[in-house]
Amino acid sequence: MTFAKTLICSGFILVLNSTAFGQSMDTLPDKSTLPADVVQVSASVPLMGEHWANPQTLPLGPIYCVHDDKVVCIEYMIAQQDFADGKSWPTLAGLTNLPSINHVDIGFEPHGHEGYEIPHYDLHIFFISPEEKAKITE
Repeated sequence: MTFAKTLICSGFILVLNSTAFGQSMDTLPDKSTLPADVVQVSASVPLMGEHWANPQTLPLGPIYCVHDDKVVCIEYMIAQQDFADGKSWPTLAGLTNLPSINHVDIGFEPHGHEGYEIPHYDLHIFFISPEEKAKITE
């Protein structure tokens, strides 16, 4: 029997299926399942892997994180000012046909970073455990 957990943070409501906590790399979709309009936008980044996205949907995303040809997470970048202005995203693109969510990381980038140089939040929705994520070192 499985159960669902609901996580509410910064206006996002995520339902975590308890069966997701056993997700292994070999059951993840490979990068061939990514939408046809995405291209690699970064080399491998520790804890995330390569970043793949449609440049026309940046900076919001979706941005797909790929490690060893497997989709390990999906990322969105949301401007701090958009939160302050009360902006909502009722339907984020890219969340269909993906594995169960294992965990979510939300990080604030007060000075931005390469590719999005303004204060913003990085929302990473992972399909692998924190232990598997820690193995992504390059």
